[in-house]
Amino acid sequence: MAERLTHFIGGQHREPASGEYFESTNPATLEVLYEAARGDAQDVAAAVDAARTAFESTSWRRTTPTQRGHLLRRLGDLIGEHAEELARYESLDNGKLLREMRGQLRSLPEYLYYYAGLADKVQGSQIPTTSPAMINFTQREPLGVVGAITPWNSPLTLTVSKLSPALAAGNTLVIKPSEYTSRTILRLAELAHEAGYPDGVVNVVTGLGAEAGAALVDHPGLAKISFTGSTGTGAAIAAKTASRFIGSTLELGGKSPNIVFEDANVANAAMGVVAGVFAAAGQTCIAGARVFAHRSVYDELLERVTARAASIKIGDPLQDETELGPLAFKDQLEKVRSYIDIGTKEGAHLHYGGQRPDIDLPGYFLQPALLTETTNDMRINKEEIFGPVAAIMPFDTEEEVLHLANDTQYGLAAGVWTQNLSRAMRMSQNLDAGTVWINTYRAMSPMSPRQGFKSSGVGIEHGLESMHEYTRLKSIWINTDEGPVADPFIMRG
Repeated sequence: MAERLTHFIGGQHREPASGEYFESTNPATLEVLYEAARGDAQDVAAAVDAARTAFESTSWRRTTPTQRGHLLRRLGDLIGEHAEELARYESLDNGKLLREMRGQLRSLPEYLYYYAGLADKVQGSQIPTTSPAMINFTQREPLGVVGAITPWNSPLTLTVSKLSPALAAGNTLVIKPSEYTSRTILRLAELAHEAGYPDGVVNVVTGLGAEAGAALVDHPGLAKISFTGSTGTGAAIAAKTASRFIGSTLELGGKSPNIVFEDANVANAAMGVVAGVFAAAGQTCIAGARVFAHRSVYDELLERVTARAASIKIGDPLQDETELGPLAFKDQLEKVRSYIDIGTKEGAHLHYGGQRPDIDLPGYFLQPALLTETTNDMRINKEEIFGPVAAIMPFDTEEEVLHLANDTQYGLAAGVWTQNLSRAMRMSQNLDAGTVWINTYRAMSPMSPRQGFKSSGVGIEHGLESMHEYTRLKSIWINTDEGPVADPFIMRG
C-alpha cells in the first residue's frame, strides 16, 4: 500500500474529514508515489480556524518583526539542510530535472533570508498637518489569515514566494498545493514547525482544486488570497475576493515574446530561445513561446534552435545527463499534443518534434516542438500551451515586432536580443510586460519584483514591494492639545 500523507493543521498531521485520499504518480514511470488526503470544506474550515487562532494568539501577536526575521532565517537554514530530500521529492512529483531542482533548492533559502532582513524594515511615516497640535502617522499591519493556492510546476519556489513576505509581515497561512505536488509543501510546513513557528501559523490542506481549493477561496475567514495558476481560474478568484472586499495577488498565464534582432549574437540568442521555452519542459508561465526573428537572421536562428532541440537528451529526470523530463501529468500531455494538432490544422508547419521520443520509460514524454509558417493570430500564438512548443516567426522592422509582441491578452514577460543599447531601452520601455530580459531569459531573484500586466495578473511577487501585498495601512491621528475644541462643527487637520 502506498504511503499516506495527511493534512498539516494546527501544528500536527490530521486525517481528512471525509476519510478519502487520492493518488499521486511519478510522471516519468507512472508508479504511484503516495496517497494524499482529499481535503474538503470541513478540512479547510479547520485550517482557517487554526490560522485565525494562531493570528490572534499572544505567542504570535507579540512576536516582534525582528523575531519573525529570525524564524524565517531558521526556516531557510532547514530548507538548505534538507535540500537534496526536497529536490528529489519535487522531481519525482512533477518530472522536473533533479539537477534543476538542486539548483533551485540551493537558491531557495535566499528567498527566506531576504524577507528575514525585510521583516523589521517595513515602516510607516509621519504626515504633515495644518495644526501644530495634531500628529498624524501611518503604520503597516498584517492582514490576518492568508490563503495561498500554489501550482504544480514549481511548487516550492512559488509557495515560498508567498509564504516569506506573508510571514515576515506577521500573517498566518493556509496553503492549498496542487493535487499533483502535495509532498514538498507538506514537508515545508513540517520544517516551519521545526523552525519554531507556533502551531497554526503555517497550515496545509491537500486536495483537488474544485473541492479544497474552491472551499478555501470561499471561506469568509480569509483576509487575502494569493494564487498562481491559469488566467481563467484567477479571474474567478478575483471576482469572489472583490465581492467580499478582500485582497488578492494573482500570478497568471503568459504568452511571452522572445525577440531576436539582426544585430544579435545569434548563437547566444538561440540558446536563450531554448532556455526560454524548452527548459522545464515549457511548463512555466514565463515561457518565451512566441519567437520573433528578424528576417535577416531567421534561417540561422531556426537552424541553431532546431539543432539544439534535436540534441536534447530526453529521459529520466533523476539522471544528471537528462535535459528534458516528462510533462507533469496525462491531461497536460494531451493538452500540449492537441495544440500542436490545432496549429497544423490552422496552417502551421511542424518543423521539428512534437512526437513521443523513443525511450524505455512509459511516462508523459514529448519531444520539443518547433512550428514555423505561423501567424500571430493563430490559437497556438494566442493561448497558453504550457509545454515545450515554440512558434518562430520572421519580422522586418522594430515597429512591426513591437506591435506583434504586444498583440496579446498577456503581459508577463518578454525577451530582447540586440547589441544596440538604444534599441534595448526602447523595447524595454514599450513592451507590455512586467519583466523584460535583454540578452538573457529566465533570470530571477527574490529581490526583483515581478508583476503581470493585462491578463497575466494583479499584484506583485518578490521584492520590497511584495511586503505591501501582505499588510494594510493604518492612519493614526493624535491631538496633543489638552484644551477644549473651539468649534466642534469644523473638521480639524
